[in-house]
Amino acid sequence: MAAAVKRDPWRPLIGAATCFLIYRILLSILVEVGDFMGGQMIALTVPPLLAAAISSAAAMAIFESRKVGDTGLAWGAGTFRNLCTGIALGTMAALLAILPAVALGKAHFHYAANADVSWRGALFAPVLLFCGALGEEIAFRGFVLQYLMRGYGRWAAILGIGTLFGVLHAGNPGATTMSTINTTAFGIVFGAAVLRSRDLWFPAGMHFAWNAVLPFLGVSLSGLTIKVTAYELVWNAGDLWSGGNYGPEASAVTSVVIVLLSVAIWKVPVVRGTAYLVAESQDATESGPVVLSS
Repeated sequence: MAAAVKRDPWRPLIGAATCFLIYRILLSILVEVGDFMGGQMIALTVPPLLAAAISSAAAMAIFESRKVGDTGLAWGAGTFRNLCTGIALGTMAALLAILPAVALGKAHFHYAANADVSWRGALFAPVLLFCGALGEEIAFRGFVLQYLMRGYGRWAAILGIGTLFGVLHAGNPGATTMSTINTTAFGIVFGAAVLRSRDLWFPAGMHFAWNAVLPFLGVSLSGLTIKVTAYELVWNAGDLWSGGNYGPEASAVTSVVIVLLSVAIWKVPVVRGTAYLVAESQDATESGPVVLSS
């Protein structure tokens, strides 16, 4: 019988904490710069990507002598497929959180003729939202999550970072207990997606699509109002359906959607990526792109 591999809990904890600390320091600086140069929307989306990329690259170089692409960011065979699969799942999840309420008469779309929107803003917003989603995935599901897997196991790390993801969103405008629970659940689902695909593009696609579709449906995103069209969703139901000021992420409907999403990520075919630390934590021996299906 092979002897169990003894995990070192300290080095992964120190490495993950160092990476996340660098990320938060850089983020606090870059948010101020982004707000000064481009306003709130720029400050909320571009700085997370820059801070996450820099801190993850530094941590990989210091603790693993590897490139940041080895966290699952390297673009290779199957990467585009994983990204598109994630976008499809995220889009369907967002639609399921909203359209049933419209079909059942719990909400309706209202056109505001004097809304301050433009087609340029509608085209540019998804680009910025993609930067924000990818930045958060690198920050939470990149080196930090993957390095913790080495010391504490895959699911302990996923649950821990998912909880951190939810707690850090608890300070958003209109946040509730339900919004924190749902955001934590999203963080766990995105972590499971990394485990399934061994890349960051699969969860980044889901994260981006969810963030991009909701504003186009006229609802708040994590407590923030992002106006991209002249339409807004007016609710005829209580917070259990709408999520209140925080938006659908604080609704019970989204809780059900997250359960469906968690099942879907294990069923859809994905291509195995290049996340070295995930592969190591799984004691994997395969090499090259492998299509995984249910």
